Amino acid sequence: MLDVSILDRIDEIKKIDKSDMLGHCTKTSEYSQDAVERAERIELPAKLDISGKVSIKYKKPRHIVITGMGGSAIGGEILRDWLRDKLLIPIEISRDYTLPTYTNRDTLVFVVSYSGETEETLSSFADALRKKCMIISITSGGPLLSFSEKLNLPFVRIPEGLPPRAAVSYLFFPLPILLEKMGVVSNVKEEIDETIQAVKGLGEANSPSIPFRNNFAKKMALELVDTVPVVYGFKQYNAIAHRLKTQFNENSKVVSSYDVFPELNHNEVVGWEAPEALTEHFSVIIIRDRNEPLEMRRRIEATKSLALKRAKKVLEIYASGRGRLAKMFSVLHLGDFVSVYLAILQNKDPTPVKTISAIKKEMKKEFSVLDKVKDEIRKITS
Repeated sequence: MLDVSILDRIDEIKKIDKSDMLGHCTKTSEYSQDAVERAERIELPAKLDISGKVSIKYKKPRHIVITGMGGSAIGGEILRDWLRDKLLIPIEISRDYTLPTYTNRDTLVFVVSYSGETEETLSSFADALRKKCMIISITSGGPLLSFSEKLNLPFVRIPEGLPPRAAVSYLFFPLPILLEKMGVVSNVKEEIDETIQAVKGLGEANSPSIPFRNNFAKKMALELVDTVPVVYGFKQYNAIAHRLKTQFNENSKVVSSYDVFPELNHNEVVGWEAPEALTEHFSVIIIRDRNEPLEMRRRIEATKSLALKRAKKVLEIYASGRGRLAKMFSVLHLGDFVSVYLAILQNKDPTPVKTISAIKKEMKKEFSVLDKVKDEIRKITS
């Protein structure tokens, strides 16, 4: 039988949450401030010559690529959604072994790997070097840090020892700070400061010490028990919907999916015509904004009334804050708490990701991407 009271018993939570994922949630505002300060200390070179063979000029880019995988890539998605109505140059997220064909000297490439060991990202790092892109690395260590130090490439070193998904602040906030240093954006600090304060307030309001009756995240977690969470976002909340989905996967250990308005009105909604014996196992979380465009509000309400009747539950998370970034992170932060509380209700330690680790181990058995990258860098620089 489900014991809801466990969410208010700190000692019992600690027995399940052995690596203290909830502690990371409550420290998100601290991590965010530290990330900003680390990025602010970085000095970007005007020009970089590597072994007399590769010359990289750091100038205002014509395109931006963020290459990374999993939690290391989500910061790029958030950046793209946040700046989608402000930038005149494209931002692309690359989750692959190579960069898009168009990348060249005019491309700024953020190489993001929390561990510094992600094989797809290391391969893309070598590709960026070969194409003489402007490279900035964000990592806690590993080969990516070693390569960056050896080649004198600029990098932001972030703290070790965190689950990558708990390091989202470190993987996001350096991006706008460094873009401002390169003249791509301006005056980002005010919105960043508001975001950090908003996250701090939400962290306090949804921390384990706040009882269930007053804790939004605990209440939503209970609503999701024994269901498949489906997250719907729109516009600047596309990446946030994706983030919530992956947090349910990794923290809660449940299957989850996400989609975005208005596209989901042209395909996804038909899936809800499935027999109720199937759809009754799904819960829908819709990300809302009190200032959402009228056409979006009408779409959401029409979808709720016409398409989602067969879902077990339809829940909503309203963004809080004034600026777009604060609103985005308010939903992200709530989602983090919800996913961890859901894990605890299911008596599952949210931190281990055994299947991911097993696949990484299997991939290293017969072929080493790291050795290949080392050889490529040696050819480029020797």
